[in-house]
Amino acid sequence: MLSVTPIPALSDNYIWLMRQSDAKRIVVVDPGDAAPVIELIEREALTLDAILITHHHHDHTGGLGELKQRYRPHVYGPPDIDGVDNVLADGDQCSVLGRRFEVIATPGHTLDHISYFAAGIPALLFCGDTLFFGGCGRLFEGSPEQMYASLKRLAELPDDSLVFAAHEYTLANLRFAKAADPDNPRLDEVIAQCQALRDQHRPTLPSHLGTERDINPFLRSGEPALQATAAHHGETDSPLATFATLRAWKDNF
Repeated sequence: MLSVTPIPALSDNYIWLMRQSDAKRIVVVDPGDAAPVIELIEREALTLDAILITHHHHDHTGGLGELKQRYRPHVYGPPDIDGVDNVLADGDQCSVLGRRFEVIATPGHTLDHISYFAAGIPALLFCGDTLFFGGCGRLFEGSPEQMYASLKRLAELPDDSLVFAAHEYTLANLRFAKAADPDNPRLDEVIAQCQALRDQHRPTLPSHLGTERDINPFLRSGEPALQATAAHHGETDSPLATFATLRAWKDNF
């Protein structure tokens, strides 16, 4: 059985660690900081087999150079990132620890952003800064059209897919979701669950894709309730326009 656990890093990042049961070979996703990964590897005498990178931002790649020099793992990721030696694009596949991951281009937050999806039980989605629990990434490089299309692709994955986002932004995202979708009864339940986890200093992640479809306003921009609320903040004459309005509103929320 493949387990996935978070390594907290920086102020609110999660470096995701994959391993097979109690085996010593591991894979990490988006190591923004080498130190906590090295500490774990040395303490448990692990072998870093591979690194998956979703995009070029430093808080996702900052530890890559040191980890590669020290442990010589295979490094998978988008092009033009120093240290990536297995360049991936939309539709490519890579296999790590016995699981085959499909590469999905998810531009919007950045132009080079990719996500990794492994079908199976459980299905696994490593989506970096594209899809968050209750939210989505800021549009630093891409357009609303690109992010909207990327989120639509992810939303088509199975309901039970585990969503491993890269940041603990959940409570802030859910506060915005409540403002944008105040009459959604599922939100109150999810907010209470996540608040209880954070009160215990536990991660709210991973989420489930089915939950995201129920509560994430950026996946629900075609819903009349979201369009009605967003109409006070901008254009809402299409799901895309509503999405763009919601994203701009969230930037200043």
